[in-house]
Amino acid sequence: MSRRLFVLLVILMSLSLMGIIFVQGYWIKTAVDDKEEQFSNMISQVLHSVSEKIEDREIRDYFDKYIKLKDSIGDLKGATLREFFFVEKDRNSNETLIYSHGILEEDYGISSTFFDNNNADSSTIKNYTSKRTTQIFKEEYGIDGKVYSPVERIEKIGGFSALDKAQFEDVFKEAAKRVPIHKRVSRQEIELLLQKELKNRGIKLNFDYGIFSKGLVTKVRSSNRIQLAQSRYKTPLFKDSEGNSNYDLLVSFPEKKKFLISSIIEMAILSVVFTLIILVAYSSALYQLIKQKQISEIKTDFINNMTHEFKTPIATINLALDSLKNPKAFEDSDRVKRYLQMIRDENKRMHAQVENVLRISKLEKNQLDISKDKVDVHDIIDEAIAHVELMVENRGGHVKTHLNASRSEILGNDFHLTNILVNILDNANKYSPNAPEIDVFTEVVKNSIVIKITDKGAGMSKAVLKRIFEKFYRESTGNIHNIKGHGLGLAYVKSIVDDHQGEVYAESEKDKGSTFFVKLPLI
Repeated sequence: MSRRLFVLLVILMSLSLMGIIFVQGYWIKTAVDDKEEQFSNMISQVLHSVSEKIEDREIRDYFDKYIKLKDSIGDLKGATLREFFFVEKDRNSNETLIYSHGILEEDYGISSTFFDNNNADSSTIKNYTSKRTTQIFKEEYGIDGKVYSPVERIEKIGGFSALDKAQFEDVFKEAAKRVPIHKRVSRQEIELLLQKELKNRGIKLNFDYGIFSKGLVTKVRSSNRIQLAQSRYKTPLFKDSEGNSNYDLLVSFPEKKKFLISSIIEMAILSVVFTLIILVAYSSALYQLIKQKQISEIKTDFINNMTHEFKTPIATINLALDSLKNPKAFEDSDRVKRYLQMIRDENKRMHAQVENVLRISKLEKNQLDISKDKVDVHDIIDEAIAHVELMVENRGGHVKTHLNASRSEILGNDFHLTNILVNILDNANKYSPNAPEIDVFTEVVKNSIVIKITDKGAGMSKAVLKRIFEKFYRESTGNIHNIKGHGLGLAYVKSIVDDHQGEVYAESEKDKGSTFFVKLPLI
């Protein structure tokens, strides 16, 4: 996969994920807004219903009071009857329609301020009764002439509802304006009505309420002092005939947000959970994609390094063989021996590289048989130094030991432990631009022995230091193969140390050298 295509895929996947997260967030916000709008509409209906019931109750109270007074008055002070007629004749059906409406005005002499003796009012309350009659006559011609036969008669007797209701309500509402609000409605009535209306709509919330007059709270309020600015739910109370009101009923819900969120919490949690699953899956997929790309690049580098390392010994072997083909070469036995030794050394070198790769593969599959016996770490260190000491000395360097550990016996495999120390020492030699200066220390820390190998070589950056124990990893040096290797040595070191229940780590500074620590449990 090309780098450009890889970056494009990552960008598209990231944009898709961000789009999903944005849509989920927008959905949750929209759901909360919709619930809040529904809640506001329901509360408006509740307050409107409560206001109407309170006003209707007050009107009924005044009507009941008026009826009691009217019944106790006795004889009328005056009565007037007014009646009008409407006559229409249908010539096609020979029917005559007569409609009559009589209005009886009864004056009881009751002042409109009967509920408040301190106020005088010249108007009196009167009662109106209506009598509505509809009659239909059909013209018939008999022997003696025209005869009007009644066909239908409808008579309605009742209160003059439109007029008397308007008059009564107007009178009562105007008079009630002078009554203090706490005498017109009680806290208990408001609380009971609010609780009933909220319960009917499935709202189980604590609430605070208060009646305000021109922005100031009155005595009719809940125990918690409600602030006008904190409440957005209000309705006018005790409106007059023109629809104006001096009072507003305000209600607030301290737990409204909790209630709204709880109404969508289940779907919101599911949405968040699925979004997190998608996020984790995306992150894992992206991580695996990047890792596979890195592995692909590392394997490519590994193949290049292996090819380069095999080309040199193969070329050397071919040259030696070509030289041996010359008949004159057999005349010089020393030259023949040298060529044969060269072929043997290069063959062993290729064999060692192949064995190293196979050893790592077997170790990963747990197929490498590592038997452990009682061994001395100091002896293993001496053996490992013996393998590299000649190469170090050929470069004018040295390997010094400082074996200060008072205890050095562990349970391990001397062959593999020797190999890991050889790998570390060989790296210290290869990565020292000048004459190698290598020091090996041992010390006991608690119940473990720590082997410390230091050098004054090229060192490593922090980015490289984090990855040196990864399989196939080598510090990028472009297309330069001045230091041979295939990125398996330190991976092998870590695998063997882990198998011995130990630890291996390194410290390094660029251009100042490196220090490797191998910690193994003592017997």
